[in-house]
Amino acid sequence: MNISRLDMLKQIAAGLSAQFGKDCEIVVHDLTDDSLEHTIVHIENGGLTGRKIGDGPSGAVLNAIRHQGEPLKDKLAYLTRTENGRILKSSTIYIHNDEGRPCYIFSINYDITALLALENSVHALITCEEPQTEASPNVITHDVSRLLDELIEQSVALVGVPVPLMTKEDKIKAINFLNDAGAFLITKSGDKVAKYFDISKYTLYSYVDINK
Repeated sequence: MNISRLDMLKQIAAGLSAQFGKDCEIVVHDLTDDSLEHTIVHIENGGLTGRKIGDGPSGAVLNAIRHQGEPLKDKLAYLTRTENGRILKSSTIYIHNDEGRPCYIFSINYDITALLALENSVHALITCEEPQTEASPNVITHDVSRLLDELIEQSVALVGVPVPLMTKEDKIKAINFLNDAGAFLITKSGDKVAKYFDISKYTLYSYVDINK
């Protein structure tokens, strides 16, 4: 009997969850449906991020859909954080179909918050250096609306200027970041982004891909 890709991913997810325990969340996103609203089809230890089957996508999912038809490389061992501030070590693995298009995403999120606290305590004991500022990793969101908010915040942080003080070039840079991140794949995102940056939708889409 042939086992489907999805069934195999669910089996692997269950095994990893049993091996590494409640601090290890495993998520399977289904990219075979045209809808972006409910990509999660399997999750182990979803309490870690508060997500459940039927919830919306992460930034990795938008990236996969935005770049369908292009080779996608797995992203391994990077930091993310939950909405309540817990730090996760994450890996995103793209599962492709026979035509080479991404059809599933297999995500591993391991809570290292306590380990980081232990590391900081040990570091304080054995060194006299001032603690370094920790970079802020991306937030794992529950739905596409919250994800869009997070991407907008990242675009403003990238420019480094509050929206009221942004020049045209600043806004072009921010909007192209959103486009590259797949933000405009989200339904009605153009309305929200245009309002946020105080520009018309026509101006918004005229900025996309400028200087690229």
